Amino acid sequence: MAALGLILAGGLPPSMSWSATASLSAPGASEDLNQRLQAASSALAAGSDTDVQELLAAALSDYRTLVQVLYDAGHFAPEISIRLDGVEAARIQPLNTPKQINQIRINVKPGPKFIFSRAEIAPWPGTSEIARPEGFAAGQAATTGQLRDARDAGLLAWQHAGHPKVELDQQQITADHRAATLDARLRLAPGPQLRFGKLQVTTPSAVEESAIQAIAGFPTGEVYHPDLLAKPASRLRRTGTFSAITLREADAPNPDGTLDFVATVEDMPPRRLTFGAELSSTDGLEVTTSWMHRNLFGRAEKLRFETRLSGIGTDIDGRIALRLDQPAALGADDNLFYMLEAERLDEEHYTATQMLGGIGVRRVYSDYLFAEAGLGFNSILATDVFGKRRFKYVTGFLRAEYDRRNSSVDASDGYFLNARVRPFFGLDGSDSGVQVKLDGRIYHGLGANDRIVLAGRAQLGSLIGPSLGNVSPTLLFFSGGAGSVRGHEYQSLGVPVGTATAGGRGYLALSGEVRGKVSEKISLVGFYDVGFVDSDSFVSGSSQRHSGAGIGLRYDVAGIGPLRVDFAYPVDGGTEDGLQFYIGIGQAF
Repeated sequence: MAALGLILAGGLPPSMSWSATASLSAPGASEDLNQRLQAASSALAAGSDTDVQELLAAALSDYRTLVQVLYDAGHFAPEISIRLDGVEAARIQPLNTPKQINQIRINVKPGPKFIFSRAEIAPWPGTSEIARPEGFAAGQAATTGQLRDARDAGLLAWQHAGHPKVELDQQQITADHRAATLDARLRLAPGPQLRFGKLQVTTPSAVEESAIQAIAGFPTGEVYHPDLLAKPASRLRRTGTFSAITLREADAPNPDGTLDFVATVEDMPPRRLTFGAELSSTDGLEVTTSWMHRNLFGRAEKLRFETRLSGIGTDIDGRIALRLDQPAALGADDNLFYMLEAERLDEEHYTATQMLGGIGVRRVYSDYLFAEAGLGFNSILATDVFGKRRFKYVTGFLRAEYDRRNSSVDASDGYFLNARVRPFFGLDGSDSGVQVKLDGRIYHGLGANDRIVLAGRAQLGSLIGPSLGNVSPTLLFFSGGAGSVRGHEYQSLGVPVGTATAGGRGYLALSGEVRGKVSEKISLVGFYDVGFVDSDSFVSGSSQRHSGAGIGLRYDVAGIGPLRVDFAYPVDGGTEDGLQFYIGIGQAF
């Protein structure tokens, strides 16, 4: 009874490494149970330089530890013998230890697996979205894991019903060793149903308390629910202003049936500077920097200044962008943002200088999904195969992103979707239309610890409305380079116009990678990319096409992500550029 109670309240000690100074045998145990016993034993993990007192302490602790492992596996009548040079460890007096220990022998007899003769947990909410664990029932295998699952499910069921002060009141657990059965009765004390009270901020912060309250959007007055409690902390965390956020419920509810919560926050440093670089044989060197100021005016505003200089060594492009985000400007999940950009593009098939200014709203729907919408003005002076022209647009921008990857820099599982829609309305004779971009990525790991990862990417673009000659080349699509088809020059593929080339109105790029770990730090990658560009809004079998393939090397740097080196060769597409290389930080996608 006492041991079972302790197991319900706590967990197992961490697994430790194997040492040849001791051995463990468990006749009749399954392979999985044997491995768990081996991993849990402190005596087995002790190094050869461990002194006698430490070895004895490790052996004595193993009695309790191994019993916990066996109870977790449903063996409630085990026999455990731990002998140090032939003497049972439990009989050695701590003040009269041997001078040395040469041999530790652990023998475990698991005994029979128990089943539940009775499995009850009460009371249970009348209507609940949380189901009772199926394994916690008479006739099912009895384990302490099932007992913990039943307790946790009961607590969660009452919390979802609005009872935050629910607790385990009683547990009556009786083992019948002759029948190999377990009688388990758990009694819950739900406490009263409560509503959310006030959020109190108790720690000093450079962010105004009224701003913290507005960003958190604490659901004061609503019936308690764990999901509602998780949202305020997530909203505060998303601002990037706080390094740590905790919400703690008050010890006692208020007389009016509400429960207050206390917020503790820690501020991040107000400023951050980042730097990035990528090198390719065709695109030259690209350098990016960003400077961010958190909490600009004291209400967790975020000002971000970005610069990019690319094509260093070839045709130099540059971009400067400024963006200010104001959290909770229109609601707890709605940020207002302002943006201003200036860009100079000197590409193979066109040159352009453009300015863009706008205002928008960003709504976060969950930790995985957000959307942005805004309106701005875009002025472009461009020269391409159709001559030198100026375009002026009132432009909208819609963006939605859904990210279910297990890592944003080195994913091995999940998927990522990004959709952008940009309607533009021409001024001073410029034509109107809509640009659509879609980017989808999927990842699947194979083998132990995802040592092999299959990664795929599809990019789709479409320009609907104006003809090729009546739209800014910055709105058209080209293929080639590190972001689309490796092995070909950046934006080398377009649509033939006479003896020159223009961007297309339709675009499709497909990429596949096989990533295999050679060691914990080093991976090898094989990849194949193919791209299509068309003068129509959608690609077809007659679209312009090219492809490339190659191999890459990745070296994982903790806290940064993999350093990337790719070598690619054109497979088809009429290029004579030969082998290309790309160096950067992070996976290609």
